[in-house]
Amino acid sequence: MQIVRGWRDAPGAVRGGALAIGNFDGVHRGHQAVLDVAKRGARERAIAAGAMVFEPHPRQFFQPGKPIFRLTPLDLKLELFAAHGLDFAVVIDFDAGLAELSAADFASKILADGFSPALVVTGYDFFFGKGRGGNPTILRELGAALGFDVETVQPAGDSGEIFSSTRIRELLAEGDVKGAAHMLGRYWRVKGVVKPGAGRGAGLGFPTANIDLENGQSLRHGIYAVRVHRGGDAFDGAAYLGPRPTFDNGAPVLEVFLLDFSGDLYNQEIGVEFVDFIRGDGKFRSAESLSEQMARDCAKAREILSSETRA
Repeated sequence: MQIVRGWRDAPGAVRGGALAIGNFDGVHRGHQAVLDVAKRGARERAIAAGAMVFEPHPRQFFQPGKPIFRLTPLDLKLELFAAHGLDFAVVIDFDAGLAELSAADFASKILADGFSPALVVTGYDFFFGKGRGGNPTILRELGAALGFDVETVQPAGDSGEIFSSTRIRELLAEGDVKGAAHMLGRYWRVKGVVKPGAGRGAGLGFPTANIDLENGQSLRHGIYAVRVHRGGDAFDGAAYLGPRPTFDNGAPVLEVFLLDFSGDLYNQEIGVEFVDFIRGDGKFRSAESLSEQMARDCAKAREILSSETRA
């Protein structure tokens, strides 16, 4: 998949394509429906299919002091686009200049002049331009004047609930990673480089790989059954997220114990998929009682993962 940053001097391979536009945080099943319409339109027209996203997230630009729970940081979002079969992705800087563009200028300068799309696809709740002055109806009118078609994708969902990034964040904050996985179409995953920890896990008989969560990610504290990916390898594991109340009650940490694994993961990048919630966080009266509970947690994680389909 070709990645283009910015809208000026876009290469010819990404011009004249079918372009899905949005934030796509999570690349959940609703977002996938938008991408699928772009892919279908591309096949019908024998052109390339791509997606346009904005970085940073507009909410981060307008409220820089308020952390946002990003479901998919940019690098993971681009990986998911590639896995979904897109030919290209466009990353547009969301800065003061972009924020000041009217809806008409966004359509003419960014879209028509920048990429000359044959087709633009958006979700039903897509707003653009200064003051969110543009919507799918306005974009369709602008596209007709500027020479590109516009398709709007209606809400996707099931059981009376729409797939949405907001709802997925709520489910993760509740620890309902299975519910979030249903909306995402895959297990929610975080990535990070393993860093040295305090060594308490090893002292308890459960050496852990520790990674930092991105600022704003608010998964419920507790123990989870997880799968850990390193390169092309996957390992079952149990993960703890929380402030370690038995010891220091400090800043939340993510500590992952890999079942049936021995080796050094320091300074290596791993991905952690949250498969199921096991229990909430708690303070233990001693390190020994914590170690006993950790053994039970790992046994439960093993039981869960043995019956779960690998994503």
